[in-house]
Amino acid sequence: MAFPKDVLTSDEHVVLHLHPHWKALIRPVFVLVVALAAVVASLIFLPMLATYVVGGLALIAVLWLALWPFLVWKTTHYVFTNERVLIQIGVFSRDRRDIPLARVNDHSMSQTFVERILGCGTLVIESAGERGQSVLHDIPGVEKVQTTLYELVEADRDKHSLGDDELRRALKEAQAE
Repeated sequence: MAFPKDVLTSDEHVVLHLHPHWKALIRPVFVLVVALAAVVASLIFLPMLATYVVGGLALIAVLWLALWPFLVWKTTHYVFTNERVLIQIGVFSRDRRDIPLARVNDHSMSQTFVERILGCGTLVIESAGERGQSVLHDIPGVEKVQTTLYELVEADRDKHSLGDDELRRALKEAQAE
């Protein structure tokens, strides 16, 4: 379930590739442990028929409350490249949003007290276009990610704009013609 490299352009490279923070897996792990404990306890204390019922309920709980959130976590990709931000979500179907760095107008981050302790937060990217705002929840190391995004946007703007020397040279060439 890795991010496919074939969606990148030839001169594009990945700077950051993130999944949501591991805190999204706390509940699935808790459900798995409780389900296993329930099955073991039913094997020890209940008749075999009741153990089958508990095992069936535990299996449903694990599939619904543990495996599915894990798959959603694993298939959610936040990819920052030298040209764009890609947000890809989906287990069976897939939704992907590409935000070219040239269209990023603003970005901000926020953290609750618990998120500060865990080292994650929410990153909001404002972009020019119809969709406007993208909210990326549970970003691990959100402060570093925001700084990296700022550096990428500035590098992209520098790459696509003329410096003072280049502008003077272009003006001299235009006047010479």
